[in-house]
Amino acid sequence: MTVGTGRTQTARTGAARAGAARADAPPADEAQARGRALPSVRLLAVWAVTRTLLLLCVLRVLTLPGPDVTSDVSFIYQGWYEVLRTGTFPLDDVTWQYPPAAALAVLAPGALPFLSYPVAFFLLSFTADAAVTVLLGYAGGRPGRTFRGVWVWTAGVAALGPTAYARYDLMVTAVAVAALLAGARRARTMGALAGFGAVVKVWPVLLLAGVPRGRAARRSWAAAVLTAGGVALLFWVAMPGALAFLTFQRDRGTEVESLGALVFHGARHLGWPGTVQLNYGSVEFLGPFVPLVSGLAQGLSAAALGWLVVWRVRAREWGAATSADAAFVAVLLFTTTSRVISPQYMLWLVGVAAVCLTCRESRMLRPTALVLAATLVTFLEFPVWFSHVVASDALGVGLLLVRNGLLVAAAVLACRGLWRGAVPARGAPHRPTATPSADSPATAR
Repeated sequence: MTVGTGRTQTARTGAARAGAARADAPPADEAQARGRALPSVRLLAVWAVTRTLLLLCVLRVLTLPGPDVTSDVSFIYQGWYEVLRTGTFPLDDVTWQYPPAAALAVLAPGALPFLSYPVAFFLLSFTADAAVTVLLGYAGGRPGRTFRGVWVWTAGVAALGPTAYARYDLMVTAVAVAALLAGARRARTMGALAGFGAVVKVWPVLLLAGVPRGRAARRSWAAAVLTAGGVALLFWVAMPGALAFLTFQRDRGTEVESLGALVFHGARHLGWPGTVQLNYGSVEFLGPFVPLVSGLAQGLSAAALGWLVVWRVRAREWGAATSADAAFVAVLLFTTTSRVISPQYMLWLVGVAAVCLTCRESRMLRPTALVLAATLVTFLEFPVWFSHVVASDALGVGLLLVRNGLLVAAAVLACRGLWRGAVPARGAPHRPTATPSADSPATAR
């Protein structure tokens, strides 16, 4: 009896201590909430500091080496604004190379008449940046998602520097991020946003590359065509010159920061007789063989499109991240092979990559890391050491080799990851998709 009583008492004591420990420990839900709150606090701190620095730069409180990145807003955009507000497009300005709905971004600062045009534009860019951050943060906080995406966006915009706020591409990227986050579950919304984005700056149409086949694809593409067609028609009827951008884009050369430009950077040291000059709004190579290299770049873009078509035909397994991953690959391929890789193009990649990394299943982690590194190098080559790029000296060419090399490596890794994730190996059994069927009424509204 004595031994039994002692054991019973010991057991009771142990149980009491365990119960007290459990009582002192925070509930699982509370601990998880605390863990998710900590990244949010750190994120807000980093975001606030970096965005304050960006605003100080574009407002010229802080000055960086190199050309003034805000001059496009102060002179070009504001000049377009004065023309557009009269009801016509800039018909005699070859630097206007954008689809008709780009007029909305240029005219938007007019909604803040109590501010100067540049300040209003920078404030709108800041607002678009904040909106993307909120969208990615909300998406990252959902079950099965991560905050990696919002960290990618926060770091990527900061790495690009003040150019991010001094171009309207950030506003377009906000539309693209919203479209991707709508996804196949809201196919019509995604399609409408992608179609609208395409009439602002073309590239958002690439977001539809990974929409699951079936009802979701039909609805998203139909919504994109109707939205893009309707907006373009409205501008064509209301404002003369809505399609003038097509001619101006056709006549462009090879921009000095593009992949093809590396040919001429090297050729200049071997006696190539061409020139570098401001042409159609950017610094381009002009001279012998430039049309050939530009044509080869367009051929590479066509080959990229062909690869995407083959992937889409062969793809059988759509996971939670497949649509966003495919959109990232499509944008990355066309950016890398473009005859113009302006610094602001990196915003497209950062935004789409951020959406990818809100999904735990995304295969774009390493390509995203390479894109972030390329974005930082882009800041160094423009604006910091852009004079060296224009001069084709060792520093300038070295920066371009690193930046464009990182983009090529990211494209190769991204294509391989997308293929392996969606195309079953030959002879391998088919695996069901990780998400509900896109044909389900619940997922293709």
